[in-house]
Amino acid sequence: MTAGGRRRLVVVGVALVVLIGLAVMVQLLRGDDGPPSGLGEVATYQDLPRDHVESDVDYDQSPPVGGAHDPAWQNCGVYDQQVRDENAVHTLEHGALWITYDPSLSDEEVDSLADKLPEKGLLSPYDGQDAPVVVTVWEAQLALDGPDDPRLEQFIDEYSDGHTSPEPEVTCLGGVEEFEDPAGEA
Repeated sequence: MTAGGRRRLVVVGVALVVLIGLAVMVQLLRGDDGPPSGLGEVATYQDLPRDHVESDVDYDQSPPVGGAHDPAWQNCGVYDQQVRDENAVHTLEHGALWITYDPSLSDEEVDSLADKLPEKGLLSPYDGQDAPVVVTVWEAQLALDGPDDPRLEQFIDEYSDGHTSPEPEVTCLGGVEEFEDPAGEA
């Protein structure tokens, strides 16, 4: 290779490095670096089954984030009893957002969650969950420190459009209102 060819190669290489650096800086300044920073702890899952089953399902996550589910979905709304996982998962398949909370939360804290619930959403207590509040959509979930955790609104903004669900255009009305009984049977 001639000296002129090497010089051109070096100039092209330097120009590429500068252009890549500028592109990265522009993205950082615009904030186009992915989901909002508070959503870095969102757990995601992929390729969960969508089978309709008549029996109870042993989910890997609690609350579940998707998988086999009852043929009937849970109506969207605010519940003061724990709903059946299998019905709630069907509602997630329809693009709903599900907020679950530790039953020990105060009425004011539950009311605060209800005020933030999108129209296509479920709110219900959930015995035994690891966090005071958990927000779930099909194949994505975030554990929160409480009703005032700012990540709740970030999650709602990012995920409540149903884009992770297989059937986001299907309603969550016209389903059932099924509850878990204290013995864990529907």
